[in-house]
Amino acid sequence: MKEFKVFVADRPGELARVTEALANNAVNIRAIASESKHDASFLRIVTNDITTTEKALRTGGFKFETNEILSLDLIDRPGELSKVAKRLSRAGINVHSLYLLGSKNGRTEIAMVVDDVKRAETVLK
Repeated sequence: MKEFKVFVADRPGELARVTEALANNAVNIRAIASESKHDASFLRIVTNDITTTEKALRTGGFKFETNEILSLDLIDRPGELSKVAKRLSRAGINVHSLYLLGSKNGRTEIAMVVDDVKRAETVLK
C-alpha cells in the first residue's frame, strides 16, 4: 500500500480534477486528506490500486510523490492508537501522516507514513 501526495493549486476545482482522473480509471479511494497552503497545497490519497493510480495521475498531468505505508489492524477501543504512538515515539520514529481506513467487527484498520517502515514494523511486533 502507498500514499500518493498529489500537488494541486489552491483554487476551486482541483479536488474534482484529481478525483475525476481516478474515477475515470476505476480507482477506488480508500482514504483522502488535504492540506491547503497558498504556496504548497496537496492531497494525500490511499487507493486500492497503486499501478493504475500512478498511470491515472501521470496521464492527468499531476505532479505527485509516493510513500510506503505501514498498515495496522487495531482493536477498536480507546487507547490503542496511543499505545502505538508511544512505542513509535520511544523508538524515535516520526509519523508523517495517518489514516483511518475503516472499522469492522471490533477492529480498526490504520495506515501511516513513518520515517522507517521496516523499523516501525519491528518496534510494533
